[in-house]
Amino acid sequence: MNNAIDYLEQYGKIVGSQIIEQLIQLALPLRDKTIVHVNSTKSGGGVAEILSKMIPLSKALGLNVRWEVISGNEEFFKCTKSIHNALQGNKVVIPSSFLKTYEEVAHTNANNLRLLQEADIVFIHDPQPLPMIVHFPQRKGKWIWRCHIDAAKPYRPVWKYLSDFISPYDATIFSLADFTHPSAKPIFIVPPSIDPLSDKNMDLNEKEISDVMSTFGIDPTRPRLVQISRFDRFKDPLGVIEAYRYVKKFNPKVQLVLAGGGASDDPEGAVVYEEVLQASSGDPDIHVLLLPDGADRAVNALQRMSDIVLQKSVKEGFGLTVTEGLWKGKPVIGGNTGGIRLQVINWETGFLINTPEGAAYRIRYLLQNPEKITELGIKGRQFVREKYLITRHLRDYLSIMNLLLHGNVERIELQS
Repeated sequence: MNNAIDYLEQYGKIVGSQIIEQLIQLALPLRDKTIVHVNSTKSGGGVAEILSKMIPLSKALGLNVRWEVISGNEEFFKCTKSIHNALQGNKVVIPSSFLKTYEEVAHTNANNLRLLQEADIVFIHDPQPLPMIVHFPQRKGKWIWRCHIDAAKPYRPVWKYLSDFISPYDATIFSLADFTHPSAKPIFIVPPSIDPLSDKNMDLNEKEISDVMSTFGIDPTRPRLVQISRFDRFKDPLGVIEAYRYVKKFNPKVQLVLAGGGASDDPEGAVVYEEVLQASSGDPDIHVLLLPDGADRAVNALQRMSDIVLQKSVKEGFGLTVTEGLWKGKPVIGGNTGGIRLQVINWETGFLINTPEGAAYRIRYLLQNPEKITELGIKGRQFVREKYLITRHLRDYLSIMNLLLHGNVERIELQS
């Protein structure tokens, strides 16, 4: 118990004791309940990262919570990647053989996770485990589909197919109001979050930051632009390189770091990574870093050593790398899409852009006005402290669970 108290007190030092007391009060009615989160990977991407921190914090509050990960073959993950793209509006024709595999894998995983039958609350994250619910017709508890994807304008044939699996859920959660799709069931709006105590977001000393720069051959005396993301077409790393080249015409000292890893449920990552290597070939000032799982402190250092953090996504769920950059006190230049719009406030925490040329224009402005870099960085860190830390995220989940178990709701937006 003392360890749990110490753990909560660490968060209290950052967010304040009143917030921690609120979490304790919201958790009390749920301590006799069994809560299970289900997703498709233990590492890679924002969902796994959030759960890896939310589960310990939930347990520190005395909750009986578990995290289960489904398994699948290559064809299954190709299918779910196509579903992901279709939910974001791409016209994707998915072979019937892929959909058959999708359903068969769901059946197999349902058989392996019969514990879900007796759980009081089940969170199913994203499309990968979505169909499992149909294999639990006698389920005891409330099931919630937590969609981290922009599903506002999905490709209709794919959405129609998924609707048969979505309709049995007791509620859905989306990251933004703009991401929702009409539903007869309750819809909740809960933005994601970062953990300020994690290796990726904790304070680092200057030596560690300097050592990381030295390891990757980054010159600490020259301007540094950094984008940290999975190698994914929607993150537009090729557009980032194009913007950098525009800037370099006027500021030949500038450096670009494109760093990230892959996710086990994203088979396209290796292809995009190779495209980035080809596009950057021959330029020693572009550092393309394929980071292994667990390189969180290196990511932290790369963000902290940056002058400007970039996230030039053309499609985005929420954009936790934006949140991370702001928490490090850095201005962010981000694509005008998804959750980036919630976080990047023009002239306050950074700049929203739509093209490589627009990104280059804002980068040049900030590099020419270093006092503005400092000003936006200070505002960005405070913005994240107030709105996008994991304590707020868990508060929202606790509130939803209490409402579903003890009250009737239609649609509630839970934001600080």
